[in-house]
Amino acid sequence: MGEPRELVVLLSEDGTAIGTADKADVHTEDTHLHLAFSCHVFNSEGKILVTRRALAKKTWPGVWTNSFCGHPGPGEDFVEAIHRRAEEELGLRLATVKSALPDFRYRAVDASGIVENEICPVYVALAEGEPNPNPDEVEEYAWADPQALLESVEKSGFAFSPWLTLQLPRLASAGFLSPGA
Repeated sequence: MGEPRELVVLLSEDGTAIGTADKADVHTEDTHLHLAFSCHVFNSEGKILVTRRALAKKTWPGVWTNSFCGHPGPGEDFVEAIHRRAEEELGLRLATVKSALPDFRYRAVDASGIVENEICPVYVALAEGEPNPNPDEVEEYAWADPQALLESVEKSGFAFSPWLTLQLPRLASAGFLSPGA
């Protein structure tokens, strides 16, 4: 008996849920539009958590990215899914979770040809303590100065996940990289 299947919510072009698919089968060279989320975690000192994806990940292995991402299950509330995924991926409890970019959507193609095609609301959260990452998900992590990270992303976007390079400038424009945001 294996692990339970993780289902993702498939979407029509207008964002309406039209079904589900097994997460293991959904990311291909022709990925159907589906529901996801991204979360950027801050600590009490105002640093932002960046993670390097595990080398065994199917897409963008070993690439530096935002704190974590995931997929809400069918009928699962986004905030509940974010708390669940923070525990699963980072061994981290979150004190607060706030919506930051509710309408974020992107499509990107990995060097291997695998496509990400997601309606992916972006959240910010405050960490309770230090991460204890799952090595199947995260190779390493660092707490970074948000402005320094933004400058690195703007100057060397190729070194980061495509969703981070799209999200971080928008978070900055919306005031979410400043202390107390």
